[in-house]
Amino acid sequence: MTGTVDRRKFLRAAGVTAVGAAAAGIGGELLLGRQFRPTPPPAAMAPSAPSPSMSPPPQLKIDPMTPLPADETLDSIAGISPFYTPSKKFYRVDTALILPKVSAADWQLRIHGMVDRPLTITYDDLLRRPMIDRDITLTCVSDAVGGNYIGNARWQGTLLAPLLRKAGVQRGADQIVMRDVHGMTIGVATDPVLDGRDSMLALAMNGQVLPQVHGYPVRVVVPGLYGYVSATKWVVDMELTTFGAFSAYWVKQTPAWSQQAPIKTESRIDVPKRLSNLAAGQVTIAGVAWAQHTGVEAVEVGIDGVFHQARLPVQDTIDTWRQWYYTWDATPGTHVLQVRATDKSGYTQTELKHKAPPDGASGYHTIHVNVA
Repeated sequence: MTGTVDRRKFLRAAGVTAVGAAAAGIGGELLLGRQFRPTPPPAAMAPSAPSPSMSPPPQLKIDPMTPLPADETLDSIAGISPFYTPSKKFYRVDTALILPKVSAADWQLRIHGMVDRPLTITYDDLLRRPMIDRDITLTCVSDAVGGNYIGNARWQGTLLAPLLRKAGVQRGADQIVMRDVHGMTIGVATDPVLDGRDSMLALAMNGQVLPQVHGYPVRVVVPGLYGYVSATKWVVDMELTTFGAFSAYWVKQTPAWSQQAPIKTESRIDVPKRLSNLAAGQVTIAGVAWAQHTGVEAVEVGIDGVFHQARLPVQDTIDTWRQWYYTWDATPGTHVLQVRATDKSGYTQTELKHKAPPDGASGYHTIHVNVA
């Protein structure tokens, strides 16, 4: 990352008064909320007024959404995915037929299993901990090449690793089985949560209280892992165990999904749309690329099999997607457009097409357009 990005990230972290939604699972958009009218979370998140002998309960102070510097966004390009996905348009994939209604006053998180000191944490306990805000892109493993089960948001919450270390994770505990309020199980590898990335218990999204549909009052956000092995909404329980001892919900389904699933380096063309009819001359081809927790280094646009370097803004962080564009001098005829990304490890995404099971789809996003 550039010095500018590092400084901005440091300032966010230093302001401690101040992470799909990713899936609590996968398997398609079961419900998009059209059948239900979820009750909005209350603006005041603390319990009722305390007795005179008690100190006032803490309040969730949400950091305002500050705009990105001009050199970090291409939002001005018509049709490109905005850098921040609006919460109401953020994809939802989970198994909740009815949205859980959990009050912040009653919420608790139990950390137990292979730990030295089991913990039970309340919402007020979380509010007393240092808060951070992070831009993190989330992706569902069921996302097809060129699909829409991906979004980027600013998450505010508290880091998960210090809580696990406080509980004392025992040697050999290579899996955290997370459970939501309905008992849905999500298994995440212990190492990625403890390796220094900004894995968090998120309480706010895009400058607002976490929406009910995205896990209110508390959800898990782990950069770099597909949602079905990380992004537990309405989380209430974390059990430290092993992959050999327990298989979480999606790993036991048919087809079986991988126990561990880092997000693959991928990219998408947002504009023009497939089968578009375009006028000859300069045409802007634009979209997004992602390689969460590795970072996108470069993007190339293929036109009839010949690849050209796209232009990219400064990367916000290695945990977010990156917008890109290429100006094409389009000539009459039918053309094939493709895109491929190279991440900061030097890996260029494969052209080999593969469906989502067991660990995410792969291949170049390819569209056809007509130029007259």
